[in-house]
Amino acid sequence: MPDLERVVLGVTGGIAAYKAAELIRLCKQHGAQVRVLMTSTATRFISPLTLGTLAESEVLIDLFPASETGLSGSWTQHVHLGRWAQLITIAPLTATTAARLAWGMADDMLTATVLSARCPVLLCPAMDEDMYRHPATQANLERLRGYGYYVLEPEYGPLASGLIGWGRLPEPETIFARMLELVRGDPRWQGRKVLVTAGPTIEPIDAVRFISNFSSGKMGFALAEQAAQRGARVVLITGPVQLPTPAGVERVDVRTAEEMFRLVQARSPEADVVIMSAAVADFTPLQTERGKIKKSRYSRGLTLRLRPTPDILAWLGEHRRPEQRLIGFALETENGESYALEKLHNKHLDAIVLNNPNEPGAGFGHDTNRVTVFFATGEAVHLPLQSKHRIADHLLDLIADRLL
Repeated sequence: MPDLERVVLGVTGGIAAYKAAELIRLCKQHGAQVRVLMTSTATRFISPLTLGTLAESEVLIDLFPASETGLSGSWTQHVHLGRWAQLITIAPLTATTAARLAWGMADDMLTATVLSARCPVLLCPAMDEDMYRHPATQANLERLRGYGYYVLEPEYGPLASGLIGWGRLPEPETIFARMLELVRGDPRWQGRKVLVTAGPTIEPIDAVRFISNFSSGKMGFALAEQAAQRGARVVLITGPVQLPTPAGVERVDVRTAEEMFRLVQARSPEADVVIMSAAVADFTPLQTERGKIKKSRYSRGLTLRLRPTPDILAWLGEHRRPEQRLIGFALETENGESYALEKLHNKHLDAIVLNNPNEPGAGFGHDTNRVTVFFATGEAVHLPLQSKHRIADHLLDLIADRLL
């Protein structure tokens, strides 16, 4: 199993830059070599001398040598560092550097090295909550995920502004654990075959209209991404969503519940773990018009006749192998616990994840969620409001600890 040996640590200009010192110490204590790259604004929060002394190497900031008497070839160090690094971690990552990386800018040593990298890149954003939640920042982070970079979501807590919210850089121990995970993989998940479903399905009424729901697919994509980061071989079957494919994940796109059912039937027998987070439509039109239905033909109203769609989760519960682990999702607006427990037992699941879309910050479309996980053993675990990537991280830990 590979170990963490060569780390490039990027430090950008946020108050959380002080945590880089402890992160370097953890890497060195582990026996890793560390090269530190700083943005010019980062030097206003912590000195290059401090970080360089801890790393036992020169801190690089500018892309070009300060003078013509600089070291020969120093203007190409970003290329050599990009090849040398086993892992690049940027902690903290500011909104500015996230934007520069998202759009391929390479105007300092850090951004140029990331563009030259052949290794995994771990990004640890940290900023005030409003900056973090701004659509531009979120779009940039999604774009970076689309490049195959890994994003460790910020935590909830006190911020430099004096406010309390999302945007706090995780503690160095948390960042270091994720760094080890990216290099080693999680032995509980390493090599396991995982099937995840995500997003909505759409059920056509005619050539241009359909029945669907508000699912964004974010929860399922976060689960697929986290499982792949831990070393699992992940197949993601998704309905129509506008999300980039997570790095290392095999993605299969479908439209209807029937299409998803056929794919699950074909791909689930080989899976060790199946996580059904998709919001599959419960009903589909009994008949689909080939053309567009004209409003003028139904001036008094249109009646749709619907039939139930296949119950994919029930089929999985009946046909799974004894050693296969099956996790379902339940989205309920009332009597959530009783409905979730009924679904857990009736469909022969190992666990079910309950969430309520009426709770603030939870359910469809949000970047955050709060859930309760019920296990067939009778145990229940509540996960408070946090990012969906954090929820996915905790869910995979719970599954590994209790079911694998």
